[in-house]
Amino acid sequence: MTTLPTKTTPQGAQDTTEKTKHSKATRGARGFNTPSPGGIAVRYLLLLLVLLLVIGPFLWQLSTSLKGPAEDVYSRTPVFLPDQPTLDNYGKVADTVPVWTYALNSVLVAAVCITGNVVGCTLAGYALARLRFRGARLVLGLFLATLVLPGEVTIVSQYVLVRGLGLADTLAGVALPGSIAMLNVLLMRTAFAAVPAELDQAALVDGANVWQRLWHVGLPNVRGMISVIVIFTFIGAWDDFLWPLIVLNDPQKYTLTVGLQYLNGTFSANPRLIAAGTMIAFLPIVVVFGLCQRFFFRGVEEGAVKG
Repeated sequence: MTTLPTKTTPQGAQDTTEKTKHSKATRGARGFNTPSPGGIAVRYLLLLLVLLLVIGPFLWQLSTSLKGPAEDVYSRTPVFLPDQPTLDNYGKVADTVPVWTYALNSVLVAAVCITGNVVGCTLAGYALARLRFRGARLVLGLFLATLVLPGEVTIVSQYVLVRGLGLADTLAGVALPGSIAMLNVLLMRTAFAAVPAELDQAALVDGANVWQRLWHVGLPNVRGMISVIVIFTFIGAWDDFLWPLIVLNDPQKYTLTVGLQYLNGTFSANPRLIAAGTMIAFLPIVVVFGLCQRFFFRGVEEGAVKG
């Protein structure tokens, strides 16, 4: 009986093979998508750079609004922290320009726009996602077609319509065109479509009508998307400048953005007061986003359904 010779592996080759297996196992355990420590450091540096570019101008405006009259805003070497911080600039803005009246007007316009978008877009989005009716695809196509047109194309027809309704130079005329946004309708349709149809079918078997299915099945699963619509609508209504400028003629009915332009013309030689007015307009956005941010990020990745 002939014995075949066994193939022996050199010790160096065995070590190399073991190192290769160990590196593959380590790479498999860590995963291909897991960044290295150097990659993590680069990511954080890029995030800090973006944060500086985005937040830096607002922090500079805040610093300018807190500087006293004796400090030089236009110094050759910029100073970020004020030497004599004061809140007198905010008081001077309120004493000279009715900034709080402007802010109240903006709040009223934003409240009407938010209410209209939350109610109208929720109903329209649920109808497009869950109800079956003739012409549903056509309606959805019309909604998509309106997103192609910029707002400047329809602004003349909007003004003619508002003036025909007798709402020119009123806050209702300012809020009416933004009461329902087509983009928000499509967002709500997407959120409702992500809810499994089996939940609606189970509720239908239990005898629930359309309104009950909307209230008890649909709305609990799209609250995150509703918060997204609230934030986007508030920012859009609060920061809108062109439409209120066209509709309003009475200075007492100006919104805050239009009023700030008047502030800029009045205090063109004092950037401290201009910065104070800018911060008055900016802080409500921060407050609203801070209150809704927990639901905002949930709504961005909407699709999970509570069990």
